[in-house]
Amino acid sequence: MKFNIDKSIEILERTPTVLEHLLSGLSNEWTTSNEGENTWSPYDVIGHLIHGEKTDWIPRAQIILSDAPNKTFEPFDRFAQMSADKQKSLEELLAEFKALRSENINLLKAFSVNKKTLTQTGIHPELGQTNLKNLLATWVVHDLGHITQISRVMAKQYKTEVGPWEQFLTILKS
Repeated sequence: MKFNIDKSIEILERTPTVLEHLLSGLSNEWTTSNEGENTWSPYDVIGHLIHGEKTDWIPRAQIILSDAPNKTFEPFDRFAQMSADKQKSLEELLAEFKALRSENINLLKAFSVNKKTLTQTGIHPELGQTNLKNLLATWVVHDLGHITQISRVMAKQYKTEVGPWEQFLTILKS
């Protein structure tokens, strides 16, 4: 599929609701368990998504679309949620993510993205030059990747319980 802003927004708008429906009201065992040392729980992933809403996607798009002479992005701390306040409930995090995403979708729509703006560039501190299309496509794939990650982490909580069916459950092998 070729990049399309409207199709991208379809996914970006749904992610908070998908995660809310998947995670809201579940016991802590489902939402705070991970896959082992140095891995993330669903709770951690939601914290990461919130950090991205605040410091990654829209701020970087604004840099790309600006007239600033320096278009270098600030480095993104992919692990900031690990040192964030863990006192918030998962429901509070889901509500915060939903509100931030809604604001960011409104900002994205206000950019009036078109063929010309999609080719405007910025500088990623590790990857070098990139353009708005790359950034926005990555945002969509990032969402889908974390939905997959959350599902995988949750599925693995029953890895030893499925018995002989494990061989047919590819989600348990990744």
